[in-house]
Amino acid sequence: MLLFAAALCAAPARASDDPPTLLVLGDSLSAAYGLAPEQGWVSLLGTRLGDLGLPHRVINASVSGETSAGGLARLPALLARHRPAVLLIQLGANDGLRGLDFDQIEKNLQRLIVLGREAGARILLIGIRLPPNYGAAYTDRFQAIFPAVAREEGVALVPRLLDG
Repeated sequence: MLLFAAALCAAPARASDDPPTLLVLGDSLSAAYGLAPEQGWVSLLGTRLGDLGLPHRVINASVSGETSAGGLARLPALLARHRPAVLLIQLGANDGLRGLDFDQIEKNLQRLIVLGREAGARILLIGIRLPPNYGAAYTDRFQAIFPAVAREEGVALVPRLLDG
């Protein structure tokens, strides 16, 4: 949570009196699938930010089952509607679970970052680890996508959402 708060504090000031918006673009892990919405990490983040006295508005644009391509299709409209100061991207897990091409996942994540940056948002990329039944070679190659994209695009990274 502190990484998120640090990313928010570093966000540029907005010209309007509206509180800065934090937009979360993710899959079922961010959409709180199987939980009451207030129990999901996005809602808990909003509560924590309020407790810290940070005025940010948290928008959860996550959809269960979402892939990086699906997020990419939805992102332009979300950016136009919400004009976020910070964009948290938590996508790619469903791509990996479906065996989609690693290069395409990487390209989609890069494009999500570019679109967010062009809209003036600071970016936080959030990775996820696949279940071990996919095999070490596959899961290691999948896991390597997130730090590679973060490094290449110069964005902050939470390597594994569920760690800790």
